[in-house]
Amino acid sequence: MSAGPYGPNQGFAMPPVPPMPASPPPAPPDAWRAAAVALLNLSGLGLGYALLRRWVLAVACWVATGVLLLVALPADADGVPGAALVGYAVVLLLAALHGGVVGLRTRLSRPARAPLALLLGVLLLAVPAAGALWYQDAHDEAVEQALLDRLDKADHLVAAGGSRSFTAAESDYRTALEVYRDLAEHHSGSRAARRVPDSLRTYYTTVAAAYGHQDYCGAVEPLKYLRTVPDTMPKRQLGSLARWPDDRLASSLYECGAQRLTAGGTDWDARFGDLLDTFPRSEAARRVSPAVDAAVRRAEKSVGGSDPCTAVERLRDLDTRIGGLSKSSGDTDGTLARAAERAGRSGDAGEYACGVHQYRSGDYGAARQTMEQFAADNKNDRNRARAQKFAIAAEVAQTLPKAGENLPTTASGGSISVTVKNDSPHDITVLYTGPVTGSFTLKGCGGCKAYTLADTLMAGFKPCSDSGRHYPQRTISLPAGTTYFVHKPNGGSTATPASDTAKLRPGYIYTECAYTTQTFGSGY
Repeated sequence: MSAGPYGPNQGFAMPPVPPMPASPPPAPPDAWRAAAVALLNLSGLGLGYALLRRWVLAVACWVATGVLLLVALPADADGVPGAALVGYAVVLLLAALHGGVVGLRTRLSRPARAPLALLLGVLLLAVPAAGALWYQDAHDEAVEQALLDRLDKADHLVAAGGSRSFTAAESDYRTALEVYRDLAEHHSGSRAARRVPDSLRTYYTTVAAAYGHQDYCGAVEPLKYLRTVPDTMPKRQLGSLARWPDDRLASSLYECGAQRLTAGGTDWDARFGDLLDTFPRSEAARRVSPAVDAAVRRAEKSVGGSDPCTAVERLRDLDTRIGGLSKSSGDTDGTLARAAERAGRSGDAGEYACGVHQYRSGDYGAARQTMEQFAADNKNDRNRARAQKFAIAAEVAQTLPKAGENLPTTASGGSISVTVKNDSPHDITVLYTGPVTGSFTLKGCGGCKAYTLADTLMAGFKPCSDSGRHYPQRTISLPAGTTYFVHKPNGGSTATPASDTAKLRPGYIYTECAYTTQTFGSGY
């Protein structure tokens, strides 16, 4: 080996190499890079963290976005819960701030140039913006569909109510109306709100269906209800419907009242009263007086028919109800008052025909009461005298029914003398009917006493036979024929009326004797 310039034992030495660093040195601060990372994280896709190779944080962003999508989709009328939106916004802001801080001194994997990454971040902001716009459209459509569903359900309630009575369906009608009102007032721009006027027209015709079927009494309450709808619904939604029920209600009140008046019902005056109070100037209101007059004429005609007593009761009822209607409805022209007065007069006059009908029918107690009342109430009536005869004959017939087989007359007198004596301590009234009808009273016999039952059973018993006693007596003249006598005690006596049937023939003198036993008796 040849010697070199360093000598034979010297070697060649390399300069020392510095140790490698544990991680890349931080990049110089770059605001553009920080802004790019922040914007990329704001997109909700976690791309800022991906470019910085912070994969755990990127996955966290993806999870947050995925959770939001699960909550928000599919879009419905309720929208995304506010807490979810606030939470997601907080996550995005934190990701943007943290990403900006980290990106300030950390190089990007790609694109290496910060301005290009910043441009990408700006472009990707369109993703959440477009998603928000799409979701808003989807949410709005979901709201529209929900409102249309509410409208359809309300329409279904109305349609179903049409097959039931108004009373049974009223609550459903009110529920449907509340839906219509809410749509019209709080969702006026919706497609459902634009359909509300059509639904309301159907609503009115369905609620008032009874009117269309000419069930006027059944239509009254539904139409009254429809008149209250403008109190809750905006008038712009109702339009002409606001006054739609008025004429129909007026007609229904009249027709219902007229039907019940003709049929003899008891609440026709309430219907007419409602009509006159609510629609006093309506055409229907002008028809009330003629209808009432016609009812009075029909009842008057019925007095001469087969059931005059019912006709009289009808006239009295008309008198009361028409009079009440006249006072409550402001009968300015007095037509109702005159109709009531006429019904009252006709009822009084018809009472005589009723009494005759009762007598003919054998209802002598009612006939007596009716005729006595007629005679007391109609002192100047041409039938008063005969009514008094009917009252007497009916009282006799209550004890002797055969006495009622012939109608009493106003005839008086006859050729046969009949003397009636009173062998009783009681004052008595003698009633008789036959060819002649009448009555008179006899004072009680001062010295007379009641006979025992044993007395009346003894052979030869003959009352009114004491020649030394002055018996109160009266002699009347009667024609030949059968006369029915009843002797009844006056005052508070509880003795039973006695009776006798006398067949009177010319050439004889007849004596009737009244006496008292344990019951009130008569001897002939």
